[in-house]
Amino acid sequence: MSGTESPAARLQALFEGHRLTPTQRRIAHSMVRRAADVPFLSSVELAELAGVSQPSVTRFAVALGFDGYPALRRHLREVAPAEPAPETGSYNEYQQAVEAEIENLRHLAEALADPEPVQRAGRVLAGSRPLPVLGLRAAAAQAHGFAYFAAKVHPDVRLLNEGGTMLHDRIDAAARAGASALLCFALPRHPREVVDALTRAKEAGLTVVTVADSPFAPVAKVSDLLLPAAVGTGLAFDTACAPMLLGRVLLEAMCDDLPDAQARLEEFDAKAAARGLFVE
Repeated sequence: MSGTESPAARLQALFEGHRLTPTQRRIAHSMVRRAADVPFLSSVELAELAGVSQPSVTRFAVALGFDGYPALRRHLREVAPAEPAPETGSYNEYQQAVEAEIENLRHLAEALADPEPVQRAGRVLAGSRPLPVLGLRAAAAQAHGFAYFAAKVHPDVRLLNEGGTMLHDRIDAAARAGASALLCFALPRHPREVVDALTRAKEAGLTVVTVADSPFAPVAKVSDLLLPAAVGTGLAFDTACAPMLLGRVLLEAMCDDLPDAQARLEEFDAKAAARGLFVE
């Protein structure tokens, strides 16, 4: 693991290649979200943070190849030394939430240092006709925003932002119409219906691209390509600046693989001007 990586990135690298149970993925997710603090937490404190039992933390450490949690913690202190914490003592709770989102955006910028995953996802989405875009509950706004802009450059975008018994039918209809991929936005708390819908999409032969809050989110096992972007948890309701920005980056990558994207945008601008659609 490179010394230039963030603590969160070093932790994710540690977990890669291990088959983790849902409980262990929950522990891993909690560790990534508190990467700077984890090397100094006891097994009891980590269990409380993840909402699991202390023996689950011990089994998690063994699953990673360590003799127990103390050995894992020693390893973390060696490979993921603490970074200077920002001075937040004078910040109120609203400012702290903003600072946490800024840190999430920094982690996203680090992840995008390797653009290949996003570029590959852009190619997959650009080649799908139609392109279904799924997002339920907390993720519905992210899906709606992506679909709104994507429809200006992609010939057939189908927004799936409502659940219910018709959701699988709409996925099947997209597949019959020629879709080869589905884009999903998945944010906490993760609805079981989203996991079921992605399972159905894969059964229908679609490549599933997912923007999620963590590589260990429940949707990871039913995604072909998962792009993580952390959410903020400092307020009563999660904030999702990083997932939204990642969606726009993915939209840019998709435009790069749509040869007529610029022409479509220019056509829209001309029509909008003729209709007086926007106030100048």
